[in-house]
Amino acid sequence: MASSCSFTSPLCTWLVAACMSFTCGSRDPHQPPSVLRRYTNNKREGLSAARRRKLSAKCGVGGEVVNGSLVSSFSGSSHSIQSLMASCLPFEPCNEYYSSVSSLGFFGDNGFSSFFGSNNSTATLNRRQRRLRLNRVTRSGEAMAVAVQPDEEVTTKKKPHMKQRRVVVTGMGLVSPLGHEPDVFYNNLLEGVSGISEIETFDCTSFPTKIAAEIKSFSTDGWVAPKLSKRMDKFMLYLLTAGKKALADGGITEDVMNELDKSKCGVLIGSGLGGMKVFYDAIEALRISYKKMNPFCVPFATTNMGSAMLAMDLGWMGPNYSISTACATSNFCILNAANHIIRGEANVMLCGGSDAAVIPIGLGGFVACRALSQRNNDPTKASRPWDINRDGFVMGEGAGVLLLEELEHAKKRGAKIYAEFRGGSFTSDAYHMTEPHPDGVGVILCIEKALAHSGVSREDVNYINAHATSTPAGDIKEYQALIHCFGQNRGLRVNSTKSMIGHLLGAAGAVEAIAVVQAIRTGWIHPNINLENPDAVVDTNVLVGPKKERLEVKAALSNSFGFGGHNSSIIFSPYK
Repeated sequence: MASSCSFTSPLCTWLVAACMSFTCGSRDPHQPPSVLRRYTNNKREGLSAARRRKLSAKCGVGGEVVNGSLVSSFSGSSHSIQSLMASCLPFEPCNEYYSSVSSLGFFGDNGFSSFFGSNNSTATLNRRQRRLRLNRVTRSGEAMAVAVQPDEEVTTKKKPHMKQRRVVVTGMGLVSPLGHEPDVFYNNLLEGVSGISEIETFDCTSFPTKIAAEIKSFSTDGWVAPKLSKRMDKFMLYLLTAGKKALADGGITEDVMNELDKSKCGVLIGSGLGGMKVFYDAIEALRISYKKMNPFCVPFATTNMGSAMLAMDLGWMGPNYSISTACATSNFCILNAANHIIRGEANVMLCGGSDAAVIPIGLGGFVACRALSQRNNDPTKASRPWDINRDGFVMGEGAGVLLLEELEHAKKRGAKIYAEFRGGSFTSDAYHMTEPHPDGVGVILCIEKALAHSGVSREDVNYINAHATSTPAGDIKEYQALIHCFGQNRGLRVNSTKSMIGHLLGAAGAVEAIAVVQAIRTGWIHPNINLENPDAVVDTNVLVGPKKERLEVKAALSNSFGFGGHNSSIIFSPYK
């Protein structure tokens, strides 16, 4: 008997479930299925002949109800069964049912009746046999009623609406041409100090460009193990140092670290060019023999290894990777880190960027692109965004790292909150490898999407730290996009940190984000230096002048764009 039930289950299960689920007229969804209810009642009381005929007529099924059952209705030809399906069911049988029919021939004139028994054989069953058969049918129907009533039983519950998690800045760390502490760095910016000078780390007499925003003095003492300091590329040393300084600035002491849920702590610090010096040295060693190559040359050259090494050092097991989108890298990392917190995948994230490309191969590559300024006789005047005499950008190096934290998590541990991260966006120009789109549509779209994502109204944006690298085309295209989006804003102020520190490539966005947070904290915005003869298309009433200015920042936008048409915009505001 068990094997018989198993053999016929696709048909039997579907038919019994169907009978248990059809409704002859309307019924209360909280009541049991009508057939089961009738069977239970009729078992006790029985049905009159008229009642049986009425039930049969309503359901459009041939045959009669015998002793309160529908077994006789299943007997007979395939026409009766198909009538049941057509008249009572609002759905089609499943594929398994059709395959059962085709393979077993249940709906043949003789096959189906032999399975359930003919009218005559049913009539000759004794009372005990009929009861056993009815119980089997009822139990099968009870088991499968759920499968054919998804509107009642299989209801997907909506998740309760949860208030979006807020993200705040609780720590900052950097290594830059103007200092390695946030306050020292920003005070130099406010005073209009330039970090650009002649290159000293290698002989560049054969290059047309001999200047850069080079880091002259830097020590990893207390931040990176001496053994690693000798082997790592500078971009990794800058990254590890800035990352640990951000933790210290954020009050993440050893005791606090022990209390953190490390599975909810992540690192997302990228690099535009990675370990170029390590890779360059490996190529030089290979000219002699592969045996002379640094065994760490491959891992220490990859852009992800800085984040990985910092996470290993801290034991942080949350999101850990890097993004490389050329000079837009930092903003991409910051926004993605914030999104991990918003989605609940992390409570704390170290994020930003690092690059150290002021080496022969880096300088030579950008010279070949004809992208660099050649104002070698006056280095401090070389980077001059929006000035009519600009002739290209100045390379810089360094790292910037923000400690982002979920608001309630920060409040619980008593962290100081510098600013709130509101949101941002990315877009692609999809136009040219190095040139901006002539209409600025990619930048405009990026800004519009950043405003939408952050929930900040355009009227509230009164400070913009522009990407403005001091290139002839890029400065103007960005300026026009900013005026398109914010031209009606009263009191709008725009400046470029690159006028003093040059272009830090993949680290630029993070170091400039620190400048934005410092502007929010202090109420002062830094000047644009070297803006002596503004380009004819710019409005000097929008651009910050040669001196620092007082400004109560309501919302600040920071742009970063990169080779490949990568656009990014992020927004900060005071925490309230």
